[in-house]
Amino acid sequence: MKFGAQLWSQQTTWPEFRDSALAAEAAGWDSVWTWDHLMAIFGPWQQPILEGWTTLTAVGAVTNRIRLGLMVGANTFRNPGLTAKLATTLDNVSGGRAVLGIGGAWFEREHEAFGIPEWGSGFGERLDRLDESVMLMRRLLDGERVTHDGRFYTFKDALCEPRPIQPHLPILVGGSGPRKTLRTVALRADAWNTAGSLEEVRGKLDTLRGHCEDVGRDLAEIELTVSFPIIIRDDPRDAEAALAATLAHNGIDTMGDLPALLGTPATIAEAIRPYREELGFETVIVRLAAPHDRETIDRLGEVRAELGELDALVAHG
Repeated sequence: MKFGAQLWSQQTTWPEFRDSALAAEAAGWDSVWTWDHLMAIFGPWQQPILEGWTTLTAVGAVTNRIRLGLMVGANTFRNPGLTAKLATTLDNVSGGRAVLGIGGAWFEREHEAFGIPEWGSGFGERLDRLDESVMLMRRLLDGERVTHDGRFYTFKDALCEPRPIQPHLPILVGGSGPRKTLRTVALRADAWNTAGSLEEVRGKLDTLRGHCEDVGRDLAEIELTVSFPIIIRDDPRDAEAALAATLAHNGIDTMGDLPALLGTPATIAEAIRPYREELGFETVIVRLAAPHDRETIDRLGEVRAELGELDALVAHG
């Protein structure tokens, strides 16, 4: 099982974010992720928030091992050619550690605030736009000179140079829309991110499996990633108190409508285990709201040990 730290970029500063990313690398995490939002999405929108691609590239320059990606990029913010260039630059700066995370976008307020026009006529159109965009980004990342006249995008001899360091820079698609998003995952993604209870995720996975069968794709080719808020403490009451302090820091009452895993490393591991053993998920992305609980970051190795991953502990020193 791989673990990624999704560090919230709202209500934090660059030095705080940088230090949390460095701590995650030192503690043996496999990846660091952040948002692609221009306004705070939890609590008051006026809260400070860092821009995602710039933040990740800065992290890439000061780290050595962890993979880096947006969880997930807002497709409507940028032309797919620009997104491919951003991912390629991150890959070069980090020595081949970039993941291109992308989704259809959902937060209308930031589009309105900053005059971003690609909101479209509705969610269905945004997901059609996402599908065309992912196709174009894959071609550019793979070194193709792209000429394209499509429904949403027009390219003429577009080329992504320098090439990524990775021979195949992975594209992760986030979201679980049953008709369109999961079909795009089946057709084009290297990885997929979702969230929810075990039964909710099982249902989403079954839908993705059906799309893979329809398009002739082996589901095993797609890395399965699932997200949770996690806080590690030996006393559950301390975990609850840490969660309450984190929520207060962000001016919110909840971290979203999904399971929060609180408690000892054994408790966390027991909650994660069925996602791996029953559903085949390979990666857990831990949602860490600012100020990025350091005890949780530092104690990841104990969760790995409870999962029986002693080899992972040795590999990470």
